[in-house]
Amino acid sequence: MADSGLRITEIFHSLQGEARTVGLPTVFVRLTGCPLRCHYCDSEYAFHGGERLSFEQILEQVAGFGAKYVCVTGGEPLAQPGCIDLLSRLCDLGYNVSLETSGAMDVSKVDHRVSIVLDLKTPASGEQDKNLYTNIPLLKLKDQVKFVICDRGDYDWARFQLDQLQLVSKVGDVLFSPSFEQLAPKQLAEWILDDRLPVRFQMQLHKQLWGDTPGV
Repeated sequence: MADSGLRITEIFHSLQGEARTVGLPTVFVRLTGCPLRCHYCDSEYAFHGGERLSFEQILEQVAGFGAKYVCVTGGEPLAQPGCIDLLSRLCDLGYNVSLETSGAMDVSKVDHRVSIVLDLKTPASGEQDKNLYTNIPLLKLKDQVKFVICDRGDYDWARFQLDQLQLVSKVGDVLFSPSFEQLAPKQLAEWILDDRLPVRFQMQLHKQLWGDTPGV
């Protein structure tokens, strides 16, 4: 089969800003396109455009940074079917691979070696109805579920999902993240502590270092 490649917005080297490998030098492969329109989206520039690269071109650029960790992100990377093949190829080359995906795309074909960071969309995102709950039983202990919290309503909803879906027993980490410049991080931290939730509070390290800027 011919290598039709993928449409890529950017490939860059930075510190991982979120999830379990936060702070580690990581190569990010940002795929173009997303079927969702979350109110707080910080990567709208990846909705359109991009450049079609062959798998070999992508892998060559990734190798050039010499990093151990690779994060495939978007947009919504799984919106391009070829993303599944890219993930497996990266794993075959020995990279520690993570996938940042919304809760709206089927993850059943994702290589088992990949750490999935699945973002369940909260009510304030405007895309709650897109969550595909059939993904939850497919998740593994090496995977993570993320909630971007915009307000108290989001927090209460996420806390309910934590119990209803029994997430703590299904995945390695449940991440609660305050929506950037929308919810005070201290407020979310206090809610988590008050309710003694078994979740990992996180902030976006890259935004603390460089601001809300593409390519970091």
